[in-house]
Amino acid sequence: MRLSFLGATETVTGSKYLLEEGNSKILIDCGLFQGHKALRLRNWAKLPLDPATLDAVVLTHAHIDHSGYIPLLVKQGFRGKIYCSEATYDLCAILLPDSGYLQEEDARRANKYGYTRHTPAKPLYNQKDARTALELFHPVKFGNFIKMDNGLRFKLKHSGHILGASFVQIDNGQKTIVFSGDLGRPGDPVMMEPEHFKQTDYLVIESTYGNRLHGQSDPLETIEEIITTTAAKGGTVIIPAFAVGRTQNLLYYIHALKQKGKIPNVPIFLDSPMAINATKLMHRHHNDHRLSEKECAEVCNIATYTKTVEQSKALGRQKMPSVIISASGMATGGRILHHLKNYISDRKNTILFTGFQAGGTRGDRILRGEKEIKIHGQMWSVRARIECMDNTSAHADYQEILDWLSYIETAPDKIFITHGEVEASQSLKDKIRDKFGWNVHIPKYLHREEL
Repeated sequence: MRLSFLGATETVTGSKYLLEEGNSKILIDCGLFQGHKALRLRNWAKLPLDPATLDAVVLTHAHIDHSGYIPLLVKQGFRGKIYCSEATYDLCAILLPDSGYLQEEDARRANKYGYTRHTPAKPLYNQKDARTALELFHPVKFGNFIKMDNGLRFKLKHSGHILGASFVQIDNGQKTIVFSGDLGRPGDPVMMEPEHFKQTDYLVIESTYGNRLHGQSDPLETIEEIITTTAAKGGTVIIPAFAVGRTQNLLYYIHALKQKGKIPNVPIFLDSPMAINATKLMHRHHNDHRLSEKECAEVCNIATYTKTVEQSKALGRQKMPSVIISASGMATGGRILHHLKNYISDRKNTILFTGFQAGGTRGDRILRGEKEIKIHGQMWSVRARIECMDNTSAHADYQEILDWLSYIETAPDKIFITHGEVEASQSLKDKIRDKFGWNVHIPKYLHREEL
C-alpha cells in the first residue's frame, strides 16, 4: 500500500488521504481548505491525480473540511462510490448543497459590490453540483466490514465527534491502517464516547488540540455567566457555532440552564437552516448519541427556528436581549456575518466563540484582538465583549488522545500526525514518543509513503 497526504498537513483543514493498493486508488476524506488565503487557493489548484481514476471515497464524517471538496471531485470526473455512515450521508445531504449555495452567494455578492480581483467571481461549485455528487453516496452500517472491488476492505467505528462520525479501519489482508478522522471526547453530554481498537500497523491521527488541554471549568457555569451578564446590560449574545455538533451541544446546555432557572427567560434563536435541519436529524439517529427521545425533543424545541431570510434580518432589528446561534462556527460565511455586522460594534453585546478557530479565519482574527474586522468588503469596529469557550470542543485534547491510544496493545509500525497546526502536531508527536516510544512522523503536504 502507498499513502499520499493531499491535505490536513500542518493545518486543520482540507483532509484528503490517497491510499493506493496495486492499481486501485481510494481517497479517505475529501475536504475543503479553509483559513489562510494560501490554503484556500489549494481548493482551486488541480489535484495531483485524475479524479476519474479513483475507485472510491471513504468519509469519516460530514464536516466541510472533510467532505466539502466532493462536489468538485465529481464535477472533475469521479464516478465511484462514496462510502460513509448513514448519519453522515444525511448530514452531507444538508451540508454540501448549503456549501454550494454559500459559494454562489459569496460570488454573487463579490460581483455586486466589486470586492473581487476576478471578473466575474465564480463559485468552486454550485448547489446542482452538490446534489449530483450525493447520488454517488453509499451509506453503510457501523462495525461491518465492507469489501471494495479492489480487494481492500474497511469498517467504520464510532469516533464520538459529531452525529455519524467515525474512524476508518482499512486492510488488504496483510496490513491494516486506521484513520482517526476527528476524535471526539469521553464524557460528552450528547455524543457517545469514541470506540477503541487493539491493533493496527499504521495510524493517521488528528492533532487539532495536540498541544492543549481543555478547560476544566463547567460549560454550564460559563454560559450562565455570559447570558446573565449580557442580558442585564440589555445586550444580545451572538454565538458563531458549527451547524453540526456544536449547535446541538449548545442547545443542550441552554436547555439544562433554563430547566434549572439559572438564566433569564430571554428568547433563543437558531438562525441557520443547515443547523436546524441537522438538529432534527438527532431524532432519526438515536443510536448515534446519548439523549433519550424525550430529552432530544426538549433540547430541539428550546430555540425558535428562523428559517427564512426575512426572519433572519428581523433579528438584527430587535431591541430585546436574546441569544442568537448561527453558522458558520469560524465566521467565514453564512448568516452569522450579518449578525456580527449588527452586534459586534456595541459594547453591551457579547460574541461567544465555542470551538477551534483555524488560523486566518475571521473568528481567529477576532479572538486575537483585532480592533476592526472586514465583513462583506467593509470594516467594522470590534467593541463587543469577545469570549471563547475551549471546554465545549468536540475534539479530544492531547491527554484524551493519549488515553485513546493506550488501548492499542501492539506498537504500530508508524503513526502519522495530521489535522493540526504545526505547534499542535509537534507537541502531540513529542508526547506520543515520550509516553509510548512509538515511531511518529509529521508528513508535509503531498508527502508519499510506502507502507
